[in-house]
Amino acid sequence: MIAAPVKGVRRVRRPATATAPAFDLAYVRSGPRADIPIVVIPGGPGLGSVLPYRRFRREAAARGLDVIMMEHRGVGLSRASLDGQSLPLSAMRMVDVVDDLAAVLDQEGVTRAWVSGSSYGSYVAAAFGARHPERVAGMLLDSALQSVADRDVERAMIRELFVEADTRIAAAVRELLEEGSDPRILLGVLRAAYELGGEELLEPLLRQRLHRSHRRARSDHGSRASHGSVWTALEAYVDKAESEAHVPGFYEFDLVGAIAFRELGFGPDPDGSALDPSLTYAPVADRFPRFAGEPFDLSAAAAGFAWPTVLLTGTRDLRTPAAVAQRVAATAPDTVLVEIDNGHSALESHPLALLHALQRLAHGEQRRLPAESALMNALPRRGLVAGLPRLLHAGARWEAALRP
Repeated sequence: MIAAPVKGVRRVRRPATATAPAFDLAYVRSGPRADIPIVVIPGGPGLGSVLPYRRFRREAAARGLDVIMMEHRGVGLSRASLDGQSLPLSAMRMVDVVDDLAAVLDQEGVTRAWVSGSSYGSYVAAAFGARHPERVAGMLLDSALQSVADRDVERAMIRELFVEADTRIAAAVRELLEEGSDPRILLGVLRAAYELGGEELLEPLLRQRLHRSHRRARSDHGSRASHGSVWTALEAYVDKAESEAHVPGFYEFDLVGAIAFRELGFGPDPDGSALDPSLTYAPVADRFPRFAGEPFDLSAAAAGFAWPTVLLTGTRDLRTPAAVAQRVAATAPDTVLVEIDNGHSALESHPLALLHALQRLAHGEQRRLPAESALMNALPRRGLVAGLPRLLHAGARWEAALRP
């Protein structure tokens, strides 16, 4: 819980319900006021809105954009009930989240908004459109998540790229699996490295990992040999970041994980294949309710979206592959699909590209976006994870130079 006051935060009282006590929902609004503001919903679930995206909001304001960001119930400044206790898991339900957003718009006197959601936030955005269609002027879905069934698309892409392909990368992955690497951790490292830096980062990391593995087989000092490596750092990152990290105000999965498991099927449902993404959250599955069914049929709802929709997808996105966005584009009546050179969630890794797309959408110029993908790729990368690829590349080069 965040004790210190945060400048510019507004609150709207959410009344008690059968599943939740009353609490104050926090949000921020920045930039010059517009008749139709932009609502930006980050991913997770568990990412805060107020603290992590201050620079993003400054960038948006400099472009003349009126941005509203709601702190998700159960996270950061919206974590506690009126008596200061953390909200219960029963309070974490998607329908209440989208109604929270409607309450924020009501308090701000906003009739309609441009709604932008990234990753998990794209599900919230589309669910808001399904439940409150009269409040949506237009929508941007960044790394679109639409259904629990999308897990099959994710599995297929990962298998093709890392297991079945006739490439050096897939051959190295198969060798690591044969040597007994933990498939869950291995997938996390592969996904992080590929999304952040592509094959140029992943292939040398795999070579170095196999080199260390072979040295361990010949030496009694293998643990010392691998200490401090880029691979080891990525292993530690993915082992904690997905489900167990808790940084107040920035990332808090421990409560909102109930939505992920109960309504979005994050629980393990393995099919027995190598590198199954359903195992990502397996270590914490016993802390949350079992899957009870999706709260919305977004595949069906998209056909009724009567507003312009921009779908932003990354060429290296392994969590919400481009095939998902392509399916939405084929369903919703007024869509523009824009592919950029990126991994998962432009809000995190390439926010200036996201802001460019939002500007076009807000000015009714979204049809220009597909022809501007090169321009968007060339924009500086200033997101929360934008500096990681440079650090990882530098670390990999340093390790290669030291390798005997």
